[in-house]
Amino acid sequence: MKRVNCILNDDKYVYYLEKNKQYEENREFCKHNLEHFLDVARIAQEINLEEKLGFSKEIIYATAILHDIGRSFQYENGTPHEIASWEIGEHLLEKYNFNQEEIEIIKLGILGHRDRESKGFSELMYKSDKFSRLCINCNAIDKCNWSNEKKNMKIYY
Repeated sequence: MKRVNCILNDDKYVYYLEKNKQYEENREFCKHNLEHFLDVARIAQEINLEEKLGFSKEIIYATAILHDIGRSFQYENGTPHEIASWEIGEHLLEKYNFNQEEIEIIKLGILGHRDRESKGFSELMYKSDKFSRLCINCNAIDKCNWSNEKKNMKIYY
């Protein structure tokens, strides 16, 4: 987890995390912050262990802390946040010595985390991202554009 902690403490990462916070300061819906990122990581790791998927904990956590880091770009200019997150993440992964195989897996997870039809590692990240949202305890549940079928009214992980 040494490389994940390097990313978390990287000035560029901290900058983009703060930008997300600023854009979502008054957001009443789910936020794209470190708490969400770590919820996704922990859920993904639990599914990974329960289903014996074999992904490394460090790959899961690296993907989770990066998957929404570019959300501010979506607010600023409409860039899909998974694209912006990948562009930020790629630089950080290279900087902290993730190898090309690891980078490719993380890339799939970041770019595929919004795709309901994704498979493999991307599917793990998609499911974990969705399961992390606690609709059952949300003050804005009636205003949310998620369909009632998508809203998490139970805890699975």
